[in-house]
Formats: sequence, structure tokens, C-alpha cells
Amino acid sequence: MIVTLARHATTLGLALALALGGDEVGSDSSYRRDPFRQLEELLPTPTSTRAASGAPGARYWQQRADYAIKVELDERQHRIRGSERITYTNNSPDELSYLWLQLDANIYRPDSDAARTRTAPAMNKMSFEELEQLLARERFDGGVRVQRVAARGGERLRYTVVKTMMRVELPRPLKPGKRFVLDIDWSYAINNSALVGGRTGYERFEADGNDIFEIAQWFPRMVAYSDATGWQHKQFLGRGEFTLELGDYDVEITAPADHVVTATGVLQNPRQVLTAKQRARLDRARRSKRPVFVVTPEEARAAETAKAGATRTKTWRFKAEDVRDFAFASSRKFIWDAMAVRVKGRKQPVMAMSLYPNEAEPLWSHYSTRAVAHTLDVYSRHTFPYPYPVAISVNGPVGGMEYPMICFNGPRPEDDGTYTERTKYGLISVVIHEVGHNYFPMIVNSDERQWTWMDEGLNSFLQFLAEQAWEADYPSRRGEPADIVGYMTSARQVPIMTNSESLLQFGNNAYGKPATALNILRETVLGRELFDYAFRVYARRWRFRRPMPADFFRTMEDASGVDLDWFWRGWFYTTLHADIALESVREFTVDSREPEVEKAFKRQQDATARPKSLTELRNKGARTLVDELPELKDFYNDYDEYTVSEGDRAEYRELLDAISDEERRLLKTNKRFYVVELKNRGGLVMPVILELRFEDGSREELRIPAEIWRRDSKRARTLIVRQKPLRGITLDPHLETADADLDNNHWPPTLRRSRFQLFKRKQNSHRKSDPRYERYEEFEQRKRARERKNPMQKARRPSD
Repeated sequence: MIVTLARHATTLGLALALALGGDEVGSDSSYRRDPFRQLEELLPTPTSTRAASGAPGARYWQQRADYAIKVELDERQHRIRGSERITYTNNSPDELSYLWLQLDANIYRPDSDAARTRTAPAMNKMSFEELEQLLARERFDGGVRVQRVAARGGERLRYTVVKTMMRVELPRPLKPGKRFVLDIDWSYAINNSALVGGRTGYERFEADGNDIFEIAQWFPRMVAYSDATGWQHKQFLGRGEFTLELGDYDVEITAPADHVVTATGVLQNPRQVLTAKQRARLDRARRSKRPVFVVTPEEARAAETAKAGATRTKTWRFKAEDVRDFAFASSRKFIWDAMAVRVKGRKQPVMAMSLYPNEAEPLWSHYSTRAVAHTLDVYSRHTFPYPYPVAISVNGPVGGMEYPMICFNGPRPEDDGTYTERTKYGLISVVIHEVGHNYFPMIVNSDERQWTWMDEGLNSFLQFLAEQAWEADYPSRRGEPADIVGYMTSARQVPIMTNSESLLQFGNNAYGKPATALNILRETVLGRELFDYAFRVYARRWRFRRPMPADFFRTMEDASGVDLDWFWRGWFYTTLHADIALESVREFTVDSREPEVEKAFKRQQDATARPKSLTELRNKGARTLVDELPELKDFYNDYDEYTVSEGDRAEYRELLDAISDEERRLLKTNKRFYVVELKNRGGLVMPVILELRFEDGSREELRIPAEIWRRDSKRARTLIVRQKPLRGITLDPHLETADADLDNNHWPPTLRRSRFQLFKRKQNSHRKSDPRYERYEEFEQRKRARERKNPMQKARRPSD
């Protein structure tokens, strides 16, 4: 009932707005009329489970699911076979007559909703690889085969598979505070990532006949049941990721005997699966501040060549506490390095680790584990101390995907060991991003199926902070306001507050725009101190809990003490962009009324107010009738209106006698009053940052809050009073507001300079061959060949 009332509160606000002749309160047009309208009519009504402050309410609850899983990785058949026992705890106030589970691998069925709703490719041209992938997707069936669903005592339970979900009928309703134990046996085929991509799969190395397996979404998982949505069983279509319950995991993974396996959690049986040397190295890594090889490159190369354990198996056992998911990776090709990371607020160090094939060298041993360690340091400072014992980065077929304590990352160097700058920073960034997901959404356990931005956006923001702390001038792709302008001025957009499956321009919408918004909030709107405090409060309030967007919005206001409704409305509920124009600047000074001063000023102003017309210029020096007949001149021909008369001076003395000493001092005010006219062309209200440049060469920065637009969201005027004369003004001098048009940000306007390049036009075939053109063509070919090489290859000497 509480959930229903909360939903109705939002719906009622929309209905009232429409009934009163308005449009939706979250729309662009509504925002333009009143950008400072409060968000309460859009947000759900606070309840006893979610407080108006944004904190968990006094009666907040969430479910729990604990797993004991045994799984076999069949390398030859590329299949998973598993059995699991789920202990499900009903902490809700509701009786549950059935349970819902997720069967994510059903997305790989040929008849899945994801396959059927996929947009058709452009058919006018297609590569061989694209056609091969298209046909493989039609043939491959990676759906889950459920062999058994039973209660703990063996009683078979009825179940219904609904696409990527499965409903299990309970023998009796599960009452509040009670547990139910569920046993499931299942299997499925693992996808070849080169043909059927996704967040899981295997990579085949044809040169040595080995595979790397990165296994995720591989077991039936409990659907989340919450106070906000009930069962979150929106179908998995590929974009909207996962909404899961926290719990403890005890997982046994049986793999070929020569494989190295890594997974969510802590390895429980190193003596059974590692050599004595490897265990000694692992123990040394626990005390090392630098990465230590646990499995060396030589050992990995020997294993991939010999395949000595291909016909035998080993079982690796891992345990993890308070995690919402479990993933693992397995291969005989893995190199493994590790180091200890001291995280402030933790007694024991965290083990940062990376696993990768020799094909990833030398890039991975140099950067991956260091990036893991760096991420834990930066993120922990901005949120809470990393609570888990390990953090792992794995190189394989998946380009970038996150799970508790483990992530899959793709970038590798060229075959010759060189790499581009983009590959280097791409690896560092993807490791930071995917390891960072441990904080959002693995610990701050948001609903990814509904709101992608709540984990991707917040994580991309912290990724930007971590990148900037890696080195000066780090080439971050997202975070700087100037980098989001192209997206915010584009045509095909939807607001950030859009369901994950309906997003357009997914990366910009769910990653780039919210990350930029938070950076602007931190740097420009709140300032670092206020923002960092409020963001840390949000992270700590909701760690190991499930926040919704309203909880984030409310907490940031609650902890900062600043009304941010205008900001959330503009950036998260509309598709408007920022474009504030500096329309005009006018200077005023006090009229002193002193005739000598004012008439001289008027003479100068009138002389420069209007240029000489063309007619006046051409007639200059020509003789006129008055020149011929001087008798036509009278008083006005010699009259000078700027000449001070005795009457002017007497009038001034009379004025001084009629005013007070204070008023006489005000008449002598020598300050300059500048009225700056601003126009909001983009629609999004933002703070106004002005750089003032004075005639003496000095500069000053003036920061005006966004509330300057509260009475008129289209036009605003601000008054600047200074002693020194202004030479110029620049709006948004540090590019901190994502302003779309910089040409209208200057007074007076500035000249933009650029260059164009010349090229030699191709010869007509009927003309005689020109040897100079042939040499030019050879030059262009050599240039293109050089451009195909990365800088490391270009820097090598021919003998290298």
C-alpha cells in the first residue's frame, strides 16, 4: 500500500498539471517556464522505508539470498553444468507465494526478445565478419536448460520460464522473517565472443588452440524484491543490467587441471590448486607494495603449449560475503600478478590482482594491477573504505564488465608488443571504471535494470577523478564539461531519467552526461568541500542497501544544505543545453553636474557617438553658400554648446548649496557602473561565471549563482561596480558550464583563427604524365603508411 501511494503521488502531480492546462512538470517546456519549480511533485512520497532526507527510513528492509554452488566448466564442449542451493530470506513485511529468478543466459536463445527486437543492420554493405556474426547469432542457442527445481527436502517445485525470468511456485507462502531453501540444476552452452558477443563468453586462440573463459550471468539468480518496485522482473534485453540481492557465496569451480581460475571472493584451497612456488609468491605478494608474479609468463607459456592437464580436472573453491553476484575466469594461458594495497580505514590490506595471457604483455604487467590499486585508493577517499579482501582485473574476450571483486577488461598491445597512447590510457581507464563498479552498484546496490545512470554515471564521475589523480593532463574521455557539448546539442536525445532500455546515445546519456553533471556540481555549483561531504554521506548511507534516484537527489541536498532542484530538473529531466550569451555591456558613471567636467564629457561622447557619414566625408572642404555670403551667418554659426557659461557655473553653485555634504560626496563618485545583459539561448539555467579584464592589465573572476535566472529564465542583467575601467569580459572562461556556443561569450567579440591545408589535385587521365605528381602520390602513400604505425613503432630504429 505504501508503494502504491508513493507512485500515485507522482502521478497525481502530473495529472494536476495537465488538468490545470500545463504540460508534464518534468518536460522541457515546463522547465523553461519555471526552472526553479520544486521536484517534490516528481519524486515519490517519502515513506517509513525511505525518508524525506534521502536516508533509509526507520523501517527500511531488503531481502537476502545466500548461494552454495558447484559448477563444472567443460572446456571441450564449451558448456557450463551447475547445481546450486539458494537460501532466500524474506525480510519484507509481505507474504510471498512464489519466487522469481533470473535466467540471463536465455538472452542467447535465437527467439529471445533481445534477438527479435534488435535493429536490422544496414544491408547495402557488410563485411565477411559481420555476416558470420549475424548468422552465428541465428544458429547459436545459449539458453538455460533447467534440469531440476526442488525444495531442500527434495520435493519438486513447479516452475514457469518467462523468457529471461523463472517463477517458482512455493509449497506454502513464505511469511515475513522466514527462509526458504531452493535447489536448482541447470546447464547452458557458452558463447564464442568473437561470433556472439556479450558480457560473458570464451575467446579462442587459434595459434595455440587454447581458450580464455570469462563467465558471468551464469547461474539462476534471485530477482530483487524491494519496497520501491516489488519484484524487479523487467526482462533482460541487454542494455539494462542487473538488480540483485546481497548474500554470501560458497562456490566450487571444477575446471581442467592446468587452468588457473580466479573469481569473486577469496580462494579457500590454494594447497590443492597451486604449486608450492606459486603459494610462496602469493604469500610474498600479500606483503609487497609492487606487483609480484604468482604465475609467471614462462609458466603460462609452458602450460598453453603442453596442455598437460586438459584431460584432468581440479576444483577451486571460493567464498565471498555480502556480494550481489559472482563471476569467474579460467584459462591455462593466464599470467597472474598481485600486490597488497593499504586502504585508509581498513586494518588488513586488500589484494589487488590481474590475470592475463602473454598476448597482453608488456602492457598489462605494467599497468593493470597498479590501476586496480589506484582505484581503491581514490574511490575509498570519496566514498567509504573498500570492504572486500580482493579486487581483480582479468584480460579476455569481454571489453569491460564488472562484478563483485572481479572485472573483465579488453585492451591489448599490438603483436609486436607496441601500443598506441589510446590503448595505454584505454586500459588504465577501463580498469579504473570496472574496478570502480565495486562501489556503484556492487555495494551501493542500485537498480541497474531501471536506472543505468545511477551506477554508470556516478562511477564515470569517480573514474574522472581517479584519472586526473593518475597523472597531470590525463586524456579523460568523459567528465570535462566541454566534452559533453556535442551530445547536449544533438537531436536524438532523451532525458537521463529514462529507463535503461529506452536510452538513445547510450554512452553519452548514461555515462557522460551524468558524470559531467556531477563534476559541474562539484566544481561550479557546490564547491569541492560541500559536494565531497554530501557525496560521501550518500555513499555511506546506502552501502549494502538499494537506493533509488530520489534518495540520491534528496541526500545531496540534505547533506549540502543547498537547494539543487533546479539542477536535477535541468540536467536529469530535460534535454536542454547550456548556451548563455553575453548580449551587451554598458558603462555608466555618475553625472557630477559640474559644468566644466560634464560639458567636456559630452563633447567627447558626441564626437565618438556617430562616425562621419560618407556624404559628410566627401563634402568636406567643398565651398558652400555661407562661404560665399558670410553675411548669412548669425549667433548660431559661432555658438558652441559645450562652452561653459557663467550661468552654468552659477547654477552648479546653487545646486551645491541645496544638497548635503554626503550628497556632494556622492556627486564626486568616480566608480564605473557596468550593466551586463545576458540571454539564455540554450534553455538550461546555469551559474554565470565572468572574467573581467581591466585596462591596467589586471583580471578578476566574478561568480554569480544560477538563481540570477529565477524571475526570468530567458534574460538577466547584472550590475558590476568597479573603480578601474573595463577592457573586456569573458563568459565561462574555464569552460566549466558546458556552454554550447563560445562565440557569444566575449565582449568585445574575439577573432577566431584557423588553418586550411593544400593538396595536389589528381591529374586528368588524358593529360601527359607529370613526374611531380607521381612523386607527390608516392609521398602521400608513404605518409599514409607512417600514419598506420603507432608512435612506438615509428620511434623504433630499422634494426630494432
